Amino acid sequence: MTPLVVSPGRALQGVLRVPGDKSISHRGAIIGAIAHGTTRVSGFLQADDCRSTLRCLRAAGVPIDERVDEIEVRGRPLQEPEEVLDVGNSGTTIRLLAGVLAGHPFHSVLTGDASIRRRPMDRIADPLRRMGARVSGRQGGRLAPLAIDGGRLSGIDYATPVASAQVKSAVLLAGLFAAGPTSVREPAQSRDHTERMLGVFGAAVERDGLTTRLRGPVALRAAQVRVPGDFSSAAYFIVAASLVPGSRVEIRDVGLNPTRTGLLDILTMMGARVEVADLREEGGEPVGTVAVRATPLHGAVIGGDLVPRAIDELPVLAVAACLAEGETVIRDAAELRVKESDRVEALARELGRLGARVEPRPDGMVIAGGRPLRGGRVTSGGDHRIAMSLAVAGLCAGGSVTVDDPGNIETSFPGFAEALRRATGG
Repeated sequence: MTPLVVSPGRALQGVLRVPGDKSISHRGAIIGAIAHGTTRVSGFLQADDCRSTLRCLRAAGVPIDERVDEIEVRGRPLQEPEEVLDVGNSGTTIRLLAGVLAGHPFHSVLTGDASIRRRPMDRIADPLRRMGARVSGRQGGRLAPLAIDGGRLSGIDYATPVASAQVKSAVLLAGLFAAGPTSVREPAQSRDHTERMLGVFGAAVERDGLTTRLRGPVALRAAQVRVPGDFSSAAYFIVAASLVPGSRVEIRDVGLNPTRTGLLDILTMMGARVEVADLREEGGEPVGTVAVRATPLHGAVIGGDLVPRAIDELPVLAVAACLAEGETVIRDAAELRVKESDRVEALARELGRLGARVEPRPDGMVIAGGRPLRGGRVTSGGDHRIAMSLAVAGLCAGGSVTVDDPGNIETSFPGFAEALRRATGG
């Protein structure tokens, strides 16, 4: 794969749009597959992760028609797959599909790439077993591949030990097929895309603080889903425009779900000039425009309930912290260590190659700000969010930054390099 080379010095300018939201695209396809009728998902993200979801659904007998940025899903009862379902690099696919497959009376096997096979799956396997499914895997069901024999589920009241939208979604999706009420209690608020979308498809979902409930079995009705721009993709341009002198951008039609926008709160704490305009609701999701101007930043303490609202954006926030005045502490973020890579160690190692001082901690990191970054050669380690964060660092360094192994960016943001080139006029 050709390395991604990013040179500094050009301000970001103009009006930008980013590809469709990955989380919502996954859910539109999966929930549409189990709803009665034909669901149209417009703005669908044609990235590797979302294509993995479509491939797995087709293998389970779901007819799906694709256009450039739209899919039509003809919902029907899933069929026993004749093959192992390969989710590629997509944690969302394996965890959400596990919940759906647990509700079906047949045998299925889910696996993925080396990264997926390292990620913890007991966090979904345990509650699905409690509901009545048989779930086995490596190391006692802790790791994929996962073998699932589903059907005849009963609802449960489950307190998840981590604030994870994927865990919550897996249990709620299984609850659609279960007899009786299913509830999930979280220690902090995670993304609520599944709850919002289930309501659009006709499910009666109750939310009380950090508890989400539904009563199964539930017959869903097909719906029209409009996917907004992905806030996590917009984050790289929001941070870059905050850092590169002279930058001023507007990112339009981007999803602004409050369970996802912790980045904006954190940047505001750090002194950024960030504004939200044209806020509206489309298909149950808040959508609007984010306007950003460059300004000097200062360090901050990032932890608590902010972390699950910004977990995917913490890598690029680490880049901002390197260039902010003073120290930044990121804590309560042990989840960073079990993503596509150990993002704590990856950031410490790769940003360190550019002259940053990042001290890893078990649940986060401490970053000494105000140290100029230098050019150099870094690697993504197979992690798309590390790759894009390092590209943002390249815009702010003293020389060009070469990012090796950038192909993984295609899992979430196809066309990222071209979008960055257009935004900087380079």
